[in-house]
Formats: sequence, C-alpha cells, structure tokens
Amino acid sequence: MAAVAKDSGDRPAPSARAGRPRTSAKGEQTRARLIAAARTLLAGEMGEGFTTRNVAALSGVSHGMCHYHFQDRTDLVLAVIADIRPEWITPLEAAVSGPGSFAERAERVVELLGRPEGAELSHLHSALHWQALNDARVRESLEIEYRRWRACFVALFQVLADERGGDFDPRPLGLAVAAAVDGLAAMDSLGADGGTEPVLRTLIRTLAAGA
Repeated sequence: MAAVAKDSGDRPAPSARAGRPRTSAKGEQTRARLIAAARTLLAGEMGEGFTTRNVAALSGVSHGMCHYHFQDRTDLVLAVIADIRPEWITPLEAAVSGPGSFAERAERVVELLGRPEGAELSHLHSALHWQALNDARVRESLEIEYRRWRACFVALFQVLADERGGDFDPRPLGLAVAAAVDGLAAMDSLGADGGTEPVLRTLIRTLAAGA
C-alpha cells in the first residue's frame, strides 16, 4: 500500500482544514487496513454498498475509528486514488524519466503499457470514475491524477523534441498517445484482443516520424 497518513491518539477527528495530526505506527496500520477494505469494496461493488460503516466492518475497525481517520466516504475514495498511484502512474513516470534516447524510453513505455492490467485495478478505475460523476472532490482528485499520467506522454515527446533541436510542440503528440492508450484500455476491459503493444508501438513510431 502507498504511504499512509498521519493520525493517532484519542482526540476527536480533526476538521478538513485543521490538517492531520502526527500518527503512531498503530494508527498507520489501522488507516492502511481501512484503505485496503475501501479498495476491496470499490473494486467488487462498483460503489454500491460502499459506506464508511461497511468499510469499517470489512477491516475489523470500529465505525467511530473509521471516522477518526476519514471524515466521510469521499475521504476514503480520495485515499484510494492516492493509494493506487504507484500501480499505474509511478511506473510510467519511471519509464519516461529513465536514461536513454527517445526510442529507448518509448520502448519501455510500450512494454509497460502492453502488460495486462490486473482485474482489481481495472475495476477500481471504473468505480472511481463512477464515484466522480456525483462527487466534485473525487472528480477533481481523479483529474489531477490523469493530468499527471498524460504529462508522461508529453514528457516522452519532449525528449524527441530535444533530440531534434526543439522544433515542434510535443504536447499534441503526447496527448494523442494518451488518448489512444485510454481507448486501448477500454477495448481490453471488454475482452477485445486489440494487441495493445504493437498498436501503441506503431502509433508512437508514426507520430515520431512525422514530427
């Protein structure tokens, strides 16, 4: 699980503006259990039955303690969004920022994105989008994550621009690849065998050649 936040003691739950108090190791463990339970419910139920009470019950934590760590169900969803970042954004950032030429970095990206996404992560993404439809805080947080994800593709084509003397704008190319990856992921989620890796490799090479 991703790094957990900071709560401890028996004080009442802090307000959203108060900031989070320093945490004990036990508090971190409790928070991690609650996030893990939230992930399970979101991935399995698409948000139906996703309540702080059900999360508390699944994690074996009292409902009151759940609200000590998370003010409401939205706070839990936001914690899940942060928790899955190392599973889809961080590896992409590492693939792009690592050493090598544009071609070498692009190949790392293609190989990474060509791997099948786990069922839980796929279901979580769908559930988070569903939650975002009716919750502005979730929508804003999810958009920040996707902005960071899309920036990886722009950064990849920035490497190509630098290699060629910076004579083109990498943003449209990067965003085009990001959109294509979204479409391929949607196809894969429906069980379509679209051949993500060869399609993505061909797209990147074609855009690079025409840049």
